[in-house]
Amino acid sequence: MADTQDSRPDDSRVVIKKYANRRLYNTASSSYVTLDHLAEMVKQGVDFVVYDAKTNEDITRTVLTQIIFEEESREGQNLLPIQFLRQLIGFYGNSMQAFLPSYLELSLATFAQQQERMRSQLASLGQGGGMAAYEEQIRQNLALFDRAMKMFSPFAYSRPDEAPPKPEPAPAASSASDETLNALKRQMEEMQAQIEKLAKR
Repeated sequence: MADTQDSRPDDSRVVIKKYANRRLYNTASSSYVTLDHLAEMVKQGVDFVVYDAKTNEDITRTVLTQIIFEEESREGQNLLPIQFLRQLIGFYGNSMQAFLPSYLELSLATFAQQQERMRSQLASLGQGGGMAAYEEQIRQNLALFDRAMKMFSPFAYSRPDEAPPKPEPAPAASSASDETLNALKRQMEEMQAQIEKLAKR
């Protein structure tokens, strides 16, 4: 029996057709769309699948990768650190390649959960006691990221704000993390000020 799971999308998924002229056609809205449109659909949580109009091949992964490339090419939009990209490339053909996709999905899902907690804590900022909880959340996120990267490459990875790993780390090495924490605090204070301005409009 042929497996039709990849060739037939769920009823809830929007079907996008990509034609030879590289144009993308949204069959749900009966209109041509761009990669920017698809990126916005992703951000809105719209599930879609992209097929090659000629071969009917599922090319969703390729199109999503193109969206990431476009976003990374924009100034100030970079999300993927150089070190992470180097390590990611190194995993192609590696014995750990089969395990990495599931691990990355789990890591991002965990990060998304942490983000939701941070958003809920932002609501308590300015009401007293909120900043201390927020600082602790930042520390937990930094620790989570460190553990995630070091699990796959314990000797090669270090955050840009940290010194290269030493055989016996000194206790004073936490100063770099404190600087990162202070920078994040400043960014969140700026964001909070912007939110307050928008709320007054």
